[in-house]
Amino acid sequence: MLYIDLWKRIVIIGLCALGLLLALPNAFYTRVESFNDATVALEKGVSTPENQANSTLWPSFLPSDIVNLGLDLRGGAHLLAEVKVADVYAQRMKSLWPEVRDILRKERATVGTIRLQDAPAGELRVKISNPSAMAQAIEFVSVLSQPIVSLNAVGEKDLVVTGQGDTLIVTLSEAEKVATDARTLQQSLEIVRRRIDEVGTREPTIQRQGNDRILIQVPGIGSAAELKALIGTTAQLTFQHVIGQTGDPDAAAGAGNEVVPSLDREGVYYILDAAPVVSGEDLVDAQPSFDQNGRPAVNFRFDPTGARKFGDYTAENIGNPFAIVLDGEVISAPVIQSHIPGGSGIITGNFTVEESTNLAVLLRAGALPAGLDFLEERTIGPELGADSIAAGKIASLVAGIAVLVFMVLSYGLFGLFANVALMINIALIFGLLSWIGGTLTLPGIAGIVLTIGMAVDANVLIFERIREELKAGKGPARAIELGYEKALSAIADANITTLITAIILFAAGSGPVRGFAITLGLGIITSVFTAIYVTRLLVVIWFERRRPKTIEV
Repeated sequence: MLYIDLWKRIVIIGLCALGLLLALPNAFYTRVESFNDATVALEKGVSTPENQANSTLWPSFLPSDIVNLGLDLRGGAHLLAEVKVADVYAQRMKSLWPEVRDILRKERATVGTIRLQDAPAGELRVKISNPSAMAQAIEFVSVLSQPIVSLNAVGEKDLVVTGQGDTLIVTLSEAEKVATDARTLQQSLEIVRRRIDEVGTREPTIQRQGNDRILIQVPGIGSAAELKALIGTTAQLTFQHVIGQTGDPDAAAGAGNEVVPSLDREGVYYILDAAPVVSGEDLVDAQPSFDQNGRPAVNFRFDPTGARKFGDYTAENIGNPFAIVLDGEVISAPVIQSHIPGGSGIITGNFTVEESTNLAVLLRAGALPAGLDFLEERTIGPELGADSIAAGKIASLVAGIAVLVFMVLSYGLFGLFANVALMINIALIFGLLSWIGGTLTLPGIAGIVLTIGMAVDANVLIFERIREELKAGKGPARAIELGYEKALSAIADANITTLITAIILFAAGSGPVRGFAITLGLGIITSVFTAIYVTRLLVVIWFERRRPKTIEV
């Protein structure tokens, strides 16, 4: 019997209405985008007349999610960066020195006095005054070596400790270097992603390329230089003990110390203990603020471990200066006035409001574990994207009109039902893309155009089956019912295989390929839904009203 239960009708109509509602903001793209940007700005406390005006451009009770436009449609910046993984080796050896020093000092009776030596990057060299005890010294320091946490290096240690004459040499093992490279690249990817996401850019593409490179594409950003300014700094924050200051950048710092320039005092250099008291890794929060004089600053807060170390240091060094070092420059060297037990403080300097805000963003996101070398940079103008959108509109329009005309000429009234379902189908695709926060690229537009052609495929199968049943002498109601039933298996087979292809493209591909896979996959789901359920509902409603004795398909 040609009939659809009431609850099924409500579900079908409800899903269509929901899809159309979700797709609605895309019909007012510029207005909704301005509304969203203004809403985010107001939530962050940036209240300007422009933001206040833009916040009224769209009703707040309606959905405001829109389809994100990819780099090829919106314009933006493209960077290819190489992670300097060797920096991590050097930093690892630098941070290892205090532990090696403490162990050897406890065994001074055996190894004698110790002295840190200059060494190539990635090595730690310590001279001992009793070379005959080198074997014992190696044994003492080897305690610091830990098993490597990696499936590819089970049972191997992270440090190699050797002796050469009176010099103890510590390096990372080859297996640890491989594991460190992987961790460094993954950490860099995550931190770059967090930094870009913090400033509200839409759907960036951030992915690994090769062993030590990162591809970064950010739609809507002004230029590659602007993007580099955001992610190109490591933002390594340390709090270090001040030994003294000098005007000579080449002054001898002494073993275990370093000479660091002042950011805002030209010609002034600080001699610092190279081992930091606390580092930016211990930070849990950083927010832009103002100091007691109304100048832009950054409030920070440590985790419990950092708070304890910072509190102990300030308690023991009241009256002495300590340096706040950011990316190799002393941005402030205040004198400790009292014990600071709470683990929070304020960073002051010659900041602008924008600089203090960006610094807070960088500190919250964390320090890049290594520097970046930008091998390739491009700025794609929005004009190219506008041309792509215009071409995509023309292609979609031509494909849509051709399909609509073909269906009406081939199947008459039933073709008209299929056309209504096709338009609902396109709206559902945009509604789903908006809902999941998907990105529309030029290949994605190609996927939509392909979907328009494929969407009527299921209807063609159904209508042809109905024709066959009519020729076999079935009545109109029975012919329609059998047409939908017998075409279902063919529709399922064809669309499941295409959906599997889309899933494989999404899993194995990247960038534009994924954009194509997303729109293709969503288009398959929506086209099957509209062909099997929406067109059937339209036919049933028409049939119930007209009760025709004969039909022509």
